[in-house]
Amino acid sequence: MANELLDKALTDLERAVEAVKTAAEYVPDAAGAVAHGATGGAIDPFVFRLAIFVLAIFVGYYVVWSVTPALHTPLMAVTNAISSVIVVGALLAVGISASGLATGFGFVALVLASVNIFGGFLVTQRMLAMYKKKEK
Repeated sequence: MANELLDKALTDLERAVEAVKTAAEYVPDAAGAVAHGATGGAIDPFVFRLAIFVLAIFVGYYVVWSVTPALHTPLMAVTNAISSVIVVGALLAVGISASGLATGFGFVALVLASVNIFGGFLVTQRMLAMYKKKEK
């Protein structure tokens, strides 16, 4: 009789575990559906861009720290070249803007992005110079 009660309790416990697993599979979908319904199906552009920014931070972190130290200098050079896309955005902001304030901010962005790019290439050049053999 004790074995039968124990087997019945074990069977009930297994059914409960299966029910919890099934419910846990549907919770993310239900939460997503509730969030979608609550926002009217639209995601705030700020939240979307912030999520992309946070993902880019994590991807950048893992890319840089998984590179061997010998490849950090070429990685910096490529990163500086890619960041020159910012200059294109700044030029667009300066050229298309309808207000003087936007033109001013675009010019400041252009100057800062240029300093970042040229400074990055100078640092990369100095790092590469450390590997050159010195003449005696």
